[in-house]
Amino acid sequence: MNLGAVHNVYFIGIGGIGMSALARYFVAKGKHVAGYDNTSTEITQALQDLGADIHFSDDVSKIDSKYFNLESSLIVYTPAIPKDHSELDYFKTNNFNVLKRSAVLGEITRQTTCLAVAGTHGKTTTTSILGHLLNECSVPMTAFLGGISENYNSNLILNGTEVTVVEADEFDRSFLTLSPDLACITSMDADHLDIYGDASELIKSFKDFTECIKPNGKLFVRNGLPLDGITYGVEDDSDYSAKNVKIENGSYVFDVQTPSGLYKDFKFNLPGRHNLSNAIIALAMSVEYGLPHHQLAKGLASYKGVKRRFTYHIKKDDFVFIDDYAHHPEEINAVYQAVREMYPTKRVLAIFQPHLYTRTRDFVDGFAESLSKFDELLLLDIYPARELPIEGITSNWLLNKIENPNKKLIQKLELINEIKKSNAQVVLTIGAGDIGEEVKHINKAFNIAN
Repeated sequence: MNLGAVHNVYFIGIGGIGMSALARYFVAKGKHVAGYDNTSTEITQALQDLGADIHFSDDVSKIDSKYFNLESSLIVYTPAIPKDHSELDYFKTNNFNVLKRSAVLGEITRQTTCLAVAGTHGKTTTTSILGHLLNECSVPMTAFLGGISENYNSNLILNGTEVTVVEADEFDRSFLTLSPDLACITSMDADHLDIYGDASELIKSFKDFTECIKPNGKLFVRNGLPLDGITYGVEDDSDYSAKNVKIENGSYVFDVQTPSGLYKDFKFNLPGRHNLSNAIIALAMSVEYGLPHHQLAKGLASYKGVKRRFTYHIKKDDFVFIDDYAHHPEEINAVYQAVREMYPTKRVLAIFQPHLYTRTRDFVDGFAESLSKFDELLLLDIYPARELPIEGITSNWLLNKIENPNKKLIQKLELINEIKKSNAQVVLTIGAGDIGEEVKHINKAFNIAN
């Protein structure tokens, strides 16, 4: 469709992280923006502060009349919205322009030079690094992020429209709507098996995604993945690789081996080898786009991270509190590696909220193995998100599989007292549900300045 002819954009599920980035984009474009979500959050409040009209009940009568103009209105929805949602049903039944978020993103990227980041892990951090690097190099671009950038306090970086930087989301095969010029794949670990059925179908979808790359485009893949492309890695023989890696004052200092030579003296402030790998692919795509390495080094050193991705909230000699979005066994392993690298001798308490009954069912043994590594573990009930309960799939079932003598299933109301009982010097909250809402309570309870 012709987005230029659209004057009114209505979002069903406007508070989602990807939906809200699109909403910000259309606000910046001067469109009328409104939407529904079921809960008021910091994200919806920020959109309201920008002028978006948002309500929190599924009620067609609450929608302003301007959004009922067939010719000038676009209705955008997220796949997380139930099929029986009355607002969505109304717009579909009455033949409005109704598109999934991914389809709208596809329309935007089709008219631009598109840099897309795909993978079951690392998308948000890599996309935000890439967007930040391009922005620091004054590239006229728009970056749609799946998290809130610490540098911009937003999930949208808007500095022009010639280039788009996007997360290529494999959920619901959404990334197949994109048309990237440069694309990377960070990982293809089994996930979203409620959508794909088995891991082979997920891998097939990533291969299908590579077919979406524009003619003469480039594919980047993490070294070891079963795909042909420009490879990247850390201290290996990849086309782009971090070399001479050292840790100085909690930051990585390293050189970058490229096909054209060795670029020296890079600094990166996020802990964890997985994050260093994310930085390397963002640098590789930036170099292949044509940006100079001295500007990239300066940009990388100023990168602050994404909220809820190994985010420090308390950082004292005797007490550290970190919050992370990890919700897959491999992501938890990466968090463990990072915290052990930074705090090799300190006792670590992990607080984990499983996300989705299906993911817990499909990866229970992986979760048990990864969670067993921490010194102590507090486990919360499963966060259901879009799902109904599955008989027998509970946090207690997972708890019984975890081989850690210092483990306990608790309710969120017990969280502060349980942390106070512990003698851990490092506390981690982990999960993709509403566990992030507990951060402010933990900060308040310990009353320690950031």
